[in-house]
Amino acid sequence: MAAKPSVEELGVDTVTVAWRGSGHGAEGIEVAFVHALGDSWVLMRATGGPAGRVLVFNRFEWDCFLDGARKGEFDDAAR
Repeated sequence: MAAKPSVEELGVDTVTVAWRGSGHGAEGIEVAFVHALGDSWVLMRATGGPAGRVLVFNRFEWDCFLDGARKGEFDDAAR
């Protein structure tokens, strides 16, 4: 299996993509949905550090995360 590409390898400008926020202040996250290298990707970053690290997820990983969130797999993560 090939390694997942970085934001740089995707050729995505994180300043110009449309970010959607969840949560408030530095505790929140933002996600952006992009198409690059012939595929769909989801980018995630901390609201409090937009110039910081950006995580890259393929659609399968993102769908699995959403499924887990809907089923309550992360409900105790904030405790």
